[in-house]
Amino acid sequence: MAKKKNKKLTPTQQQYQRLAADIEPKRPVVANCLKAFLSGGIICLLGECIRQAFVHFGGFSDKDAAGPMAAVLVIASVLLTSFGVYDKIAQWAGAGTAVPITGFANSMASSAIEHRPEGLVLGVAAGMFQLAGSVIVFGTFAAFIIGIIYAIFVPGYAGGH
Repeated sequence: MAKKKNKKLTPTQQQYQRLAADIEPKRPVVANCLKAFLSGGIICLLGECIRQAFVHFGGFSDKDAAGPMAAVLVIASVLLTSFGVYDKIAQWAGAGTAVPITGFANSMASSAIEHRPEGLVLGVAAGMFQLAGSVIVFGTFAAFIIGIIYAIFVPGYAGGH
């Protein structure tokens, strides 16, 4: 595919593409993948430790401890974002910090902080929901489709056969 793209370029443009490819620094893909794996795993391990603390010290059941654990991770992520720490962790860890629930909380908090000068409603709220709007719409639509499939194929549920 790259060769088809190069055929449309002039000889000077092709020479520039080769020069740019030679000069461009090579990315440490394996190291980046390892950092992302480790950092995402550490965040998930921390989440599991928090969940187990709710189970053992808070009297929650295994199932009921998941909600408060997620809330603690979100609050921690928002606090770290507001102090500028989460961004430094994310620079080192890469995609590992973007995948867990903490990544979404970070992006929401960052958007709120960025749009704060524009006011609470038109700045903070609108800025956050520009980012989260597509996630919320997709989640709602996916839940609707899964609900329809469940109602059709699960016997005895909502009139399904």
